[in-house]
Amino acid sequence: MQARHVELLRAAGIDAALWFRTPGYRLPWFETTAPILGNDHLELGADDLLVVPELYLLPGVDPAPGVRKVIFNQNHFLTFWSWRDTTGYPGWDPAPEVWAVSQESHDVLGRLHPELPVRLVPNPIDTDLFRPGARSRQIAWMPRRRPLEAAVLERLLRNDPRADGIHLAVLAELTESQVVEALGRTSVFIALGISEGFGLPVAEALAAGCLVVGYPAGGGEELFEAPGTWRIDDARPHLLADRALELVDVPADDPVRAAARDWITERYSADVTAKALLSAVESARKLPGRAGVATHPIVWPDDPVAAAERAHPWRP
Repeated sequence: MQARHVELLRAAGIDAALWFRTPGYRLPWFETTAPILGNDHLELGADDLLVVPELYLLPGVDPAPGVRKVIFNQNHFLTFWSWRDTTGYPGWDPAPEVWAVSQESHDVLGRLHPELPVRLVPNPIDTDLFRPGARSRQIAWMPRRRPLEAAVLERLLRNDPRADGIHLAVLAELTESQVVEALGRTSVFIALGISEGFGLPVAEALAAGCLVVGYPAGGGEELFEAPGTWRIDDARPHLLADRALELVDVPADDPVRAAARDWITERYSADVTAKALLSAVESARKLPGRAGVATHPIVWPDDPVAAAERAHPWRP
């Protein structure tokens, strides 16, 4: 479960925490007030709810037999990351509910798991944090998901005489506060997502007042319904470059930037997420469950992340 979701639950009076293996662990990329538990095993009561990400599930392994559980699926493309035979998923007792973070993901997961209840819990976007700053002639992108295409895009832009005087910002290996500062002064953000469950950088860029050019990449479909977005056919970096250069001089006070920010606030505010999250928790608490011991997914010796990284190095 994301730290922001835990914070929202605690603000609503629900005892919630993040669970990592390492005692005293702290998230390196941003600050959170969410309590963090650290251990390989966790004793859960009959009224508790264990929320686990889709990424670390293994066939035939129930992380907490008998305990009520939810799969918080933040990217439907990663549902079967560690599965070879997709039948019998997840094979837990009791069967879990599934939470999705975008309408696209919700629709896909509902067809993947017609026997499991699927609920939409949108990501919260902190528009107090991600907000317009001193806008400049800057085009920015994050290369992590498509590093090879990002290299092509950068060279296309640097070779284009229209880019003279424009700052090209590669947003990589940054903390959240550094991303906030960079997006606040960016005119156009290029979305290089691939196989997305939602596309968080796009939403954050829109909240910061950026115009967005790029790929919806699946779960980002709903974000490209916002004002100030321009979708480009997949894997056409020269078209990304052209549209970004066409838009970079749209004034900082152009109404489309404010409209995009308002659109994000209306759909992804903390209040909107909290309402959906509390409804999802209420539903999940109606599942059968008993006290039990949970084993942290990463304790399992056949580490699905490491195995998948070896087999598919392109994955994040």
